[in-house]
Amino acid sequence: MPGERNLATLLQNMKPEMQEGVFVFCSISGDQKIPAILVPVHIFREREGTTFVVRREEAESAGLTYQCASRLITLTVHSSLEAVGFLAAVTNRLAAAGISVNAVSAFYHDHLFVPEHRADEALQLLKSR
Repeated sequence: MPGERNLATLLQNMKPEMQEGVFVFCSISGDQKIPAILVPVHIFREREGTTFVVRREEAESAGLTYQCASRLITLTVHSSLEAVGFLAAVTNRLAAAGISVNAVSAFYHDHLFVPEHRADEALQLLKSR
């Protein structure tokens, strides 16, 4: 089944859900490998190095430095990777409240990493229409 493209339908049916745990962003240089004991929820390779997102306790157990302690909110509507304006509308709503967000689109859903201390507020904003 293809993902939804209609912006109004996406916004009406996004059903945000807060995932358990606190997630952090880590980075390693291009020649390093992600420690095998880690289970990243996101990996992105850039020219400067590899960024990966893991649960905070995993990063701490591995002795890694990290930034941006975040909660993860998943927008559970099956959005198309070609949907126009969905993340813009969602992130603008959070930006208007002064909440930063790091958004990641995957095959089925969009995911928002928001600051740990503002996560409950972000979830409520996203649930309000």
